[in-house]
Amino acid sequence: MINCIAIDDEPLALEVIKKYVSETPLVNLTNVFTDAIQALTFLKSQKTDLIFLDIHMPDISGLQFIKALKDKPKVIFTTAFSQYAVKGFELEAVDYLVKPFTFDRFMKALLRVKKTLPDSLEPSDTMNGYFFVKSEHHSVKINFHDILYIEGLDDYIKIYLPDSKPVLSQMSMKSVIDRLPKDQFMRVHRSFIVPLAHILSIRNRRIYLDQREIPVGDTYYDTVKEWLAQP
Repeated sequence: MINCIAIDDEPLALEVIKKYVSETPLVNLTNVFTDAIQALTFLKSQKTDLIFLDIHMPDISGLQFIKALKDKPKVIFTTAFSQYAVKGFELEAVDYLVKPFTFDRFMKALLRVKKTLPDSLEPSDTMNGYFFVKSEHHSVKINFHDILYIEGLDDYIKIYLPDSKPVLSQMSMKSVIDRLPKDQFMRVHRSFIVPLAHILSIRNRRIYLDQREIPVGDTYYDTVKEWLAQP
């Protein structure tokens, strides 16, 4: 999980970031600040991976703020003034969001940050037998043993569970397979992940679960064959 803070002297701008963060499992917003000096104090004691930072603020600008930091987290500048983009990138900002920005543009910036951070920041609860995903502004607990299968739909996934409607979450198939125990789940198609315990049979590149037939993609066929060949 990417731990982040947001700094902006406009409360409405912070509300936008709060809303967008609530709609993705990639980040955890640990605090927001309208006062940049308070944020500096917070960063001295709290590990932070990412800062959403306005440039035009009273007392200290966003550019000055970054220069004042010793251990610099990743930075995404958020501002209404596009002319500062070059200066922002000179300070090694990952991205530069011009207000008002859309959720899609917000997500593109986050994915750029994610590529620069170590895999250890991926949330992992495999030892506990469950994980959490963000769905409809809530964090939903998913027990591994309850998963019937997972379907990928562009930038979203659908987690199918017994006796309930599927849980829809905005995340990639790669990010979800990385969070699942490798000895319990297998990706068998660009759009499907299946729990090994629920496989009833495999025939003609089709996997048969209790109530669903799943295709095996060409890219994943050798992986399925290797699993079948295991003693």
